Amino acid sequence: MIQSLSPIFSLSIYIHCLHKYLARVKGRKDTERGPCHPVSFTMAGLVLSGCGIKPFPQSLAIPTRGFIQKNNKNPSQITLLPSKNPLFSSRTTNPDGFPKWEVKVSAPIRIPSIDEENLEKERERSSLDEGIVNEEEKFDAGAPPPFKLADIRAAIPKHCWVKDPWRSMSYVIRDVACVLGLAAVAAYLNNWLVWPLYWAAQGTMFWALFVLGHDCGHGSFSNNPKLNSVVGHILHSSILVPYHGWRISHRTHHQNHGHVENDESWHPLSEKTFKSLDWMTRTLRFTLPFPMLAYPFYLLNRSPGKSGSHFDPSSDLFVPVERKDVITSTICWIAMFGLLVGLNFVVGPMQMLKLYGIPYWINVMWLDLVTYLHHHGHEDKLPWYRGKEWSYLRGGLTTIDRDYGWINNIHHDIGTHVIHHLFPQIPHYNLIEATEAAKPVLGKYYREPKKSWPLPFHLLNELITSLKKDHFVSDTGDVLYYQTDPKLNGSTTSQNR
Repeated sequence: MIQSLSPIFSLSIYIHCLHKYLARVKGRKDTERGPCHPVSFTMAGLVLSGCGIKPFPQSLAIPTRGFIQKNNKNPSQITLLPSKNPLFSSRTTNPDGFPKWEVKVSAPIRIPSIDEENLEKERERSSLDEGIVNEEEKFDAGAPPPFKLADIRAAIPKHCWVKDPWRSMSYVIRDVACVLGLAAVAAYLNNWLVWPLYWAAQGTMFWALFVLGHDCGHGSFSNNPKLNSVVGHILHSSILVPYHGWRISHRTHHQNHGHVENDESWHPLSEKTFKSLDWMTRTLRFTLPFPMLAYPFYLLNRSPGKSGSHFDPSSDLFVPVERKDVITSTICWIAMFGLLVGLNFVVGPMQMLKLYGIPYWINVMWLDLVTYLHHHGHEDKLPWYRGKEWSYLRGGLTTIDRDYGWINNIHHDIGTHVIHHLFPQIPHYNLIEATEAAKPVLGKYYREPKKSWPLPFHLLNELITSLKKDHFVSDTGDVLYYQTDPKLNGSTTSQNR
């Protein structure tokens, strides 16, 4: 601001002094102040120099010499004298005969205004903010975390680990009552306007029964293994799942989560295995709706690249001591299947299709959707591991929490998945609290789920996007990310994800 006013300030001093001089010449009296003293010009020079404007030349260092002349007869009268290198020049003359003075000072061609200075500060601040953002973007999800599994465990309140069998059984009673009630109402109304609503609701309740049986398999239902086994068999057999066969393979999934070769559920295909698939298998695996109908086939024959069956006690999935359990579960499954066949003769095939068949497949879609999206479809790149880079903690941190809106409570908060994968012994009704307690420890390794509408339709887009991009991982390397087969989607370039 001072720099912008300095030339004006200097010029005003000169005009003031010149005004005094002209007043004296014309004989007019100055009633305000006496003539301008030479010190005024000296002060003006100092102001100019101090403000960064070109100072007076050396010949005018003492402006009382060669600049003004006193009249000895009349000391109050002064005369301006020319200088070889004057500060003021008089190259032209006004009509009244007096010189036309010009100020010879130099100033910056352009002086930034306050607004421009503020704008520059904003730009610097924005650059700083961008630098911070870039630092955050450098976070590597595949890097070893700075905390241990014990640190997460210590952050979770002790009461979150407590299993309440009565509370667990209350959820079973609630869900079974809903299933029976929905079937009774639908059969009674037997209206085609009602059936689609029934299928959606009953299929979701079948999926809720699966989740409770899933808790039995983890031992988070209660501390009583027999109670867990009995309830688990009843719930899972009712929806045609071999309880022990699934329980053992699911345990393998948790113990090896995030491992390319050893994981059991929705693990990535290696590039070699992917390219060995025939065109039909490859297309069906990545084209909707077929991946969402995969679960029964997985129970029969596992995933591509793996052999064995959840119904076969001699399968590679099981060790010898587990074969009796597998046989028990297979017998229960056969019994349930026989019951369904018998009911066909009682109520008719069409009624059984409407009451049980279609809800069963809705349940399968829920199961495949949820289990797939807990390990795929995040907007950030999530790693998979093999070899020395894999650990139980690093593999578990690649899982994803999901928000299902109104469905969260119905399917027992199974979307709260990260803490469940690390500590499957925690009952489902304590997972939310345990997750909130663990977040400060997890830091950036925890990914907040996107908020859902009452119904989680937003997840369909993430499912479709993932199936288009997440096809296989490299045959080499220990920290891996999904790659895309451009031929599968008709795209022209390959991508790494």
